[in-house]
Amino acid sequence: MGLFNRKPKETVTITYISHGGARVEAAVPVDTSVMEGGVSNSVDGIVAECGGACLCATCHVYVDEAFLGLLDPIAADEEVMLGNTFCPRKPNSRLSCQIHVTKALDGLVVRTPEAQH
Repeated sequence: MGLFNRKPKETVTITYISHGGARVEAAVPVDTSVMEGGVSNSVDGIVAECGGACLCATCHVYVDEAFLGLLDPIAADEEVMLGNTFCPRKPNSRLSCQIHVTKALDGLVVRTPEAQH
């Protein structure tokens, strides 16, 4: 048990791959977002200007296709913002602030685009 008898947060492993090929394997807490994991692990290419409010599209990522079926459907606000990404939208494009980390996403791989703005 941790400080004050708190249980440590359960984590999953997410691999972030930058456009340049740099890889960061991170232990990301369940019930956070892929964007939060990227920011807290200093992932190159996750800018997150709006802090996760789905207002800027600077946390755009390309999700490994093996994991697409495990993600929640794209909501209307994310759909709008995906139309405003700096780099081309692809079928596997998502905003990492809108990807809720669950146990099922252990091993998730996301790639960042060449630029966010």
